[in-house]
Amino acid sequence: MTLPGIGLWMDWAVGLAELPGRQMDLAESAILGAHSFWSQAFGGGTPVPDAPDTPSDGQLSAENAKKATVSPVPRGRPQTSDRSQGAKANANGLTPQNPDRPVKSRAKTTASYGGSFTKGVHTSEFGTRSFKLYSPAAAETATAPLPLLVMLHGCSQTPDDFAQGTGMNALAEEFGFLVVYPAQERKSQTYGCWNWYRRGDQSRGGGEPALIASLTRYIIGEHEADPAKVYIAGLSAGASAALIVAAAYPDIFAAVGAHSGVQIGAAHDEISAMVAMQQGAPGLGNPARMPTISFHGASDNVVHPRNGGFIAARALEPYPCLRKTETTGHVAGGRHYLQTSHSVGRGRSLTEHWVVAGAPHGWSGGNAAGSYTDPSGPDASREMVRFFLRHRTTVKQRSPLLI
Repeated sequence: MTLPGIGLWMDWAVGLAELPGRQMDLAESAILGAHSFWSQAFGGGTPVPDAPDTPSDGQLSAENAKKATVSPVPRGRPQTSDRSQGAKANANGLTPQNPDRPVKSRAKTTASYGGSFTKGVHTSEFGTRSFKLYSPAAAETATAPLPLLVMLHGCSQTPDDFAQGTGMNALAEEFGFLVVYPAQERKSQTYGCWNWYRRGDQSRGGGEPALIASLTRYIIGEHEADPAKVYIAGLSAGASAALIVAAAYPDIFAAVGAHSGVQIGAAHDEISAMVAMQQGAPGLGNPARMPTISFHGASDNVVHPRNGGFIAARALEPYPCLRKTETTGHVAGGRHYLQTSHSVGRGRSLTEHWVVAGAPHGWSGGNAAGSYTDPSGPDASREMVRFFLRHRTTVKQRSPLLI
């Protein structure tokens, strides 16, 4: 998540005297530490320590991995478990990672591109944004509508950069789905970030959520995408925005993926955004059930890894009783990880939380040719696609509101 310059940090200090007690302490801490935080985010530096509820690198090592126990987990009563065996391949041919077989990195996979990657501009009453759309070769001969994935880039990124870093177009070609990459305008946010922390961009019917929803509906209609299989994902600021959009429009999106993001309602301005990023914030509960997969690096020094835990916990709240499974594994020559899944019985998972040991702020398993990627981690793109394609909205879910 690209951060503003030190000059803007100083501007935020003007309102400090008006903040009471603990709020002032947190805001002052955020601003006084801004310069060193900037250096850590983009020039190395000491990583933010792991949150107490975030597994450390040692806990994720193969030497400390244990066999799994699985138990139903009533809502609001977290329980601990070890790992379970990976599931068999699903109907889409994607296999959840088995800890006994090292996962692959996106940087190490190749695919031929037979589709088209075109630029467009969408204008609605909520504003105008350009976008890039990847349509796989299968779209020319498909006899059924294709799924659609909306990908929201992080700060300072572009659709082309994000597509290259995540390798999502290769997966779209492999599994047959459309991918649209909206582009944030610099005039809307100086650093190209989605405005997840502004009140006017946090709810249905206005701001960026409404604009993204409008673009999504346009793509569904123009390219005859499957309205039951529409998904949204993002990185950092894009992840935070994706969570907001999915929560605001459950009649459009069947599932959401968040990589290194912050839970909805965790911030309402720049100061609270900084506090949430540095220290973690639980945010607000999800207004409705939304299948959610989240990834976070355990050594992320830009968005504290505690935030990934909050995203997963909030996603779990609307479900009364799910079966919890924890899986540890590693990428060959790369990083260890912990995957926590919740499902109904032995069926598809409704929430997944991946913590990648030693990983910085970047897309896990991404292509090093793109910005903010970590090629040594498990393939977040492939895991998200696996998760998404097992979920769909019903006709009833798609018909409540029109905004």
